[in-house]
Amino acid sequence: MRVLVPFDSHDPNTRLSPVLDTDERREFAGVLLDDVVETIGAAGHDPEILATEPVDADCPVHVDERPLSPAINAVLAAATGPVAIVMSDLALATADSLTALFDPAADVVLAPGLGGGTNAIVIRETAFRVDYHGDSYRKHRREADRCGAAVETVDSFRLAVDIDEPDDLVELLIHGRGESAGWLREAGFELDTTDGRCVVERDQS
Repeated sequence: MRVLVPFDSHDPNTRLSPVLDTDERREFAGVLLDDVVETIGAAGHDPEILATEPVDADCPVHVDERPLSPAINAVLAAATGPVAIVMSDLALATADSLTALFDPAADVVLAPGLGGGTNAIVIRETAFRVDYHGDSYRKHRREADRCGAAVETVDSFRLAVDIDEPDDLVELLIHGRGESAGWLREAGFELDTTDGRCVVERDQS
């Protein structure tokens, strides 16, 4: 099974701009990517990065400047076997959670995100094509119906949380096991429960 990790190397993590400047977002996105690539390897698979421009990585990197859906659909059109797509900001993912995604034999296996997106997917149906952004989980279920493909949904907290908005940093600091949580702490981010709920504060001193 090919396991692709899409990565916007041009302007990553734009929704984190309220808390990270441009250079920090690029550095943090690279650390998130490294965590995901390492976890895929720990799950027994060989990751490949599908990037908008060249990046340094310890795995194959394929450059495609097109938007996410056309770039992935080009891979699917040429595929001769199953393809998995795992987003590059799934820093809470573990080898076990990815194995739960990879193992089912369904034609399409979906790991939905908390906001209605598709954080990871395994595609064995050759006619299936992706359509990301917005409510892509529902779009992908409809696409599976169009293809007559059997679908299985993986109910996984660790695959449902993608780190792309400031509030997501709380989950990373609490549950993160990789380098990205350490990067946040070194950058001055910490949990604050003063008002009775967990929020992230940054020490700028």
